[in-house]
Amino acid sequence: MPKTPFVHKLMRFTGRLRFIFGPAVSSPLDHEMTNENKALLVSQQAATEQWVTVTRADGSTYLVPKDPNDKSLR
Repeated sequence: MPKTPFVHKLMRFTGRLRFIFGPAVSSPLDHEMTNENKALLVSQQAATEQWVTVTRADGSTYLVPKDPNDKSLR
């Protein structure tokens, strides 16, 4: 008789745990944004606008500040 792979044992075990404790809680994606979430989104978008993506000749990319006087990461 072939040995049962570890992955199959793990999936069977987690399936038993889900049977006992129930599935993981997931929130709907179509809910209204709260004011806190809107403020967080605006601040995160502002933080991403301070960087520029530079692509090297080999295809790799890296981030540099938009401000040419900022030499902190160069």
